This record gives sequence, C-alpha cells and structure tokens, in this order.
Amino acid sequence: MKTPNWCCASPPLWPVPFTDVRVEGYWRPRIEINHAVTIPHVFRQCERTGRIANFTRAAGRAQGSFEGSAWNDSDVYKAAEGAACSLAIHPDPTLDHELDGLIAELAAAQEPDGYLYTIRRLLPPEQLPKMAGAERWSNLRNSHELYNLGHLIEAGVAHRRATGKTNLLSVARRSADLITSLWLDGDMGQPSGHPEIELALLRLAEATGERRYLETARRLLEIRGRLETHALYGPYSQDHQPVLEQREAVGHAVRALYLYTAVARYAAATSDPAWRAAARALWDDIVRHKLYLTGGLGARGDGEAFGAPYELPNETAYAETCAAIAGVFFSSAMLQMEADARYADVLERILYNGLLSGVSLSGDRFFYPNPLASDGHTGFNRGYPDRQPWFECACCPTNIVRAIPQIGGWMYSVGENRLYVHLFEQSVAKLRIAGTHVEVRQITRYPWAGDITLELRPDMPVQFDLMLRVPGWALGQPVPSDLYLYADAQPPHENPSLMLNDQDTDFQPLEKGYARISKVWKHGDRVRIRLPMSPRRVISHPSVRDNVGRVAIERGPLVYCIEGADHPDRVVHNLWLPMDEPLTMEERPDLLGGVVIVRANGRVRRLRSNGQIEMAKTSIIAIPYHVWCNRGANEMCVWIPAESPRKQAGDGS
Repeated sequence: MKTPNWCCASPPLWPVPFTDVRVEGYWRPRIEINHAVTIPHVFRQCERTGRIANFTRAAGRAQGSFEGSAWNDSDVYKAAEGAACSLAIHPDPTLDHELDGLIAELAAAQEPDGYLYTIRRLLPPEQLPKMAGAERWSNLRNSHELYNLGHLIEAGVAHRRATGKTNLLSVARRSADLITSLWLDGDMGQPSGHPEIELALLRLAEATGERRYLETARRLLEIRGRLETHALYGPYSQDHQPVLEQREAVGHAVRALYLYTAVARYAAATSDPAWRAAARALWDDIVRHKLYLTGGLGARGDGEAFGAPYELPNETAYAETCAAIAGVFFSSAMLQMEADARYADVLERILYNGLLSGVSLSGDRFFYPNPLASDGHTGFNRGYPDRQPWFECACCPTNIVRAIPQIGGWMYSVGENRLYVHLFEQSVAKLRIAGTHVEVRQITRYPWAGDITLELRPDMPVQFDLMLRVPGWALGQPVPSDLYLYADAQPPHENPSLMLNDQDTDFQPLEKGYARISKVWKHGDRVRIRLPMSPRRVISHPSVRDNVGRVAIERGPLVYCIEGADHPDRVVHNLWLPMDEPLTMEERPDLLGGVVIVRANGRVRRLRSNGQIEMAKTSIIAIPYHVWCNRGANEMCVWIPAESPRKQAGDGS
C-alpha cells in the first residue's frame, strides 16, 4: 500500500482493502444475502419508482417526466456502488452486464460539461420545485446537486476498484472536474447544504493521485460557516461556524457525520494539526454525550438531528440507519488518522448493533430509524411499527447495499512496519508489510465466542509489530468515555489472555488499546487471544434521564434487548430485572438465524381479575438487538427497569 503522490504526509494507517480480505465467518451470510437479495431488491425498487427511468428519460431514450424527489439520483448511485463492491468479492457476469447497461444510461444523461441532475433536465424551470433552484447551483442549501454528485463520484471510485473498468469513473471525473473548475479555479463560495461531495473528492484524490481533487475538497470545507462567502445555512447543515472552530456535533446527523468523516480524512492525508484537532473534538463530543449504546446516532426525529448532551431518548430515538453507516465511516477515518483502539471500539459497536439492525435477516426489509424501545403499535419507522420494503426517501436501503460488502476493509490496517488487527472475523487477508507478502488467517466464532486465533504466513521471515486490538469492553469499559459503565465487576478468571505459539504472553502494557508483539514472523506462527464473553449489565451516565433506574445487557460486542415475541402476550414493558439476578447464556441455532440468548429470572407486573396489581416471578429472554423485529411488529426495549415499577412510580412500596 503506497502513499498516493498527492499526500503531504503519510497517515499512520492504511486500511487493507476489503477486496484483499475473504470474509468466511459471521459476516459471510450477510454479505451473501446482500448480493443475492438486497441488491436485486433495491434495483427493482429503483426501477419501480422511476429512479432509473429518470436517467433514461434525461438521456432522451424514453418519454416521460421526472419522478420522485431531487435527491433520488443519489439512490441509483449508491445502488451502483453497492453492486460494484459486491462484484469485487462475488464475481457475477449477469450483474456486471446489468451494471454496465446502467452506466451507459448515466453517461448518456450527463450534460457535456459534466453536470448531471435529472430533475433539471426533465422539468421546465417553471415546474421545478423550489428546493432545486431556478438555475444550476442557485439553491445549494437544499438542492442536493453536490450531494448527488458526491455519491456518483464514490460509485465511480468503487466500480474502478472492483472491476478495473473506467466507464463509471469517467462519468464521475467529468462531474468532479466541473466542480473543481467552479470551486477551486472559479469563485463559487457556497458549500453544499448536505455534505458528501467533500468526502467523495477526497476518495477520488486517493484513487487517482490528483491533488486538485484534494484541494477542491479543502476549499468546500473551508468556505463552510464563513459569512464572507455566502449567507449561512445554520447548524442543521453544519454551516453555523467555520469547520475548524466546530467542537460540538449538531444538526442533521447524517450530514454532520459525512462532513466529520471528510475532516478526518483530510487530516489523515495532510497531518495538519488544526484539522486533526477539529476531528478529535467532534468525535469526542459524540462519544461522551450523544452515542446510543447500540451505536445509534441522532436523537431527534425533528431534523433527523443530534440532540443536546445526554439527550438520548429510547422510544423516540431516531438513530437513522444512514447515520450508523456514516458513523462507521467517521470512526474508520479517525482510525486512519491515528492508531487508537478507541476508534475501533466504537466502529465495532456501530457495525454489530446500530448498522446491522437496519436490514432484516431476509435482506429485503429495512429500518429507517432504529429506536431502543417500541410499543409494537406506534409508527416509529416512517409511519409503521415494522420493517418496510422501501421508503419514499430511500437513502437507508441504498446505503446498506454499499456498506455490507465493505466489512472486510475495516478489519486490518498496515502502518510503518506494523500490522493492525482491528476487528475479529473468520477470514483470510492478503497484504504486504515490510516489503513482504503476508497471509493472515483468523479462526474464530466471534461474536458468539471469544477465542480468536491468528495464523501468519509470510512468504519469508519478516520483522514487524503485530498490533492486536484488545476491545475496551473486554477490559471493563463499554465505550471510551463515562457515558456508559458496567454495573457489575468482571470475574478475575475472565480477563483477556494472549498466547504466542501456544505459550502464554503478557499483553500489557497496551499501546493505545493494542497488544504489541514484535518479532521475526515465520510461516505458521500463531497468536491466540481469548476474550471474556459473559453477559454484563450496563448503566448510563446519570444525566441520561431516560435510563435512570434501568440497565441494559451486553455480551461481547453485542447489545441485547427483550422482545415481545419471546414473552407471554408479546409484552415486555411490564418486566423488570433485579440487579442481583444472575445472567446465563444459551446457544439457539434454531432462533433468528442462530443466536446466543441471555436468560434471567425477572419480575412481571400483572393486573389480577380482582383489580389488584400482582408482582410475580417470570423468565426474561434477551436477544441481540440487531435481530429484533424479524418476527413482526411487537414490543421491545434495550433499557430494562432494574427496580420495581411501583418503586419507580414513587408509591413508597
């Protein structure tokens, strides 16, 4: 992995591309379902709703007007990116041919100078919605012109990486060159109301080595929040103050996280201390004050926005699936900026909980918001209390298809004579370090079991440091802040342990969360880490008012919930879990695709026939949060009362 020639400095870590990692364990079925079910489903929905037809009509190859909203072009680009990423690890001539046909439509719809915005091509000025603007770029606060093109550029980069073809990248570069001519060479001073183009240009710069794209991304970042260039859009669009002065995560959560990812990636590319400080401050604010236990991001449905510090309601949590995906991008970019396991801790939490909850086990039903509690009736999910096959605003399903295939790309990184292992998954990775090709094999049943064995197979003996992440949750810290804490002490016999070639080895002191093993590695060397996997209770910072008197359950990287489908009358909101009741585990290969459940003796509050309230013993079953609502709409909660409901109500009993 070479440093692109546009970089001012090498970032500490270069991720091993997902194309060089063969995923074989827990994530493999999700990747297969994404390829076989989710991608075809998303393309059918894009056809059914006119999203693809908009391009055919804009190209003059069919009659008809524009269908949908101004941002609908982006859904087609994200679907194309997902298909390309899937092709990279799952060759499919039929999908490859279909994708080439779609790319031909995009190229034909593009205007000669690179502009591509089908609503403007298909509707006369008097019929354009106000958000689109009367002319090009005239309402960048709302138009999504640059947002759409950002996703086009990302799709072009992904497609070239996956197939080696340049047909989609050529379309993307024409648009990128137009933007560069206006914002870098010209005097355009308005940023995009929905950040994304900044991140896309940085990825294009990395893929092509063209420094002009890096400089254009910086220009778009620097004009944000500056009154001398435009009338400010405000906090909703993160345009309330200059980016380098922003220290609190505010506004629309997806927009914010795309922007913050660009800040971190720019900081990684340039090693500029001001940009690094801004990225750290924004990430720290989220992790200290605004991160759901599930990794969900964005507390408010109003504005799809971050709330105030510690504002983390459960039943009304928005926690949009797109925000979880953007949160993965942000933490991954932070990890690229500086090697610190706390970024991988949060990345893992989001992946296994807040992101994966967004798609059903069947692959064709989705969540838009991801609440931490549901009454089973109220429409939390864009008006429905259940997973849906599609949404009028379909950003989440199309984002899922591009995220799932890239799981392997967040597992390993290479630094200066160092190999970092961030995530655990049965897999085979091929990489180059210290001038030598190395194959790394992971053998594990993670996240169901805590034993992970790494076998290293270098082409020849080679000296380097193996940096193995020891998760914060395995060391007694669920997140790298005091926002959440474990309520129980971890048994001494369940501390993490490390072995090298079957010999116990000391992994302390850790280096920013990583155990360092420095040696000359030979073919067949084996490292084994054992992580404690007993279920544990979690409590919130006392300022999180919705969780006072409640506990959650975690096991390894997984957050658990209780769901009505596992309890009498499909009701869970009358249950409570005393703090002194033990938690036990049970493997259930027959349930929800195969899970480990957690059992406990709890209490239930019932209304007897004589009108009296009865408190009785009952069995509580907890399942991994990410698989809830795969058995229909029903009650669910992550945070379970730990005291009698009567005591919580203050009746003195």
